[in-house]
Amino acid sequence: MPKMKTNRGAAKRMRKTGSGKIRRMRAYKSHILTKKDRKRKRRLRTATLVSKADEKRARRLLAS
Repeated sequence: MPKMKTNRGAAKRMRKTGSGKIRRMRAYKSHILTKKDRKRKRRLRTATLVSKADEKRARRLLAS
């Protein structure tokens, strides 16, 4: 069976941590930023982990 290819779109959005979990950036930070308050925009800058429900799918996309 051939090797599984990494989904390049997913690779640009997520990466594995040292412990093997999958990190991602938060959504809603690309436009219409004037109406979002400073505190909300600051929270959106921080990365978070992929949810437990989506982790299996994310691993398959990253071929890891």
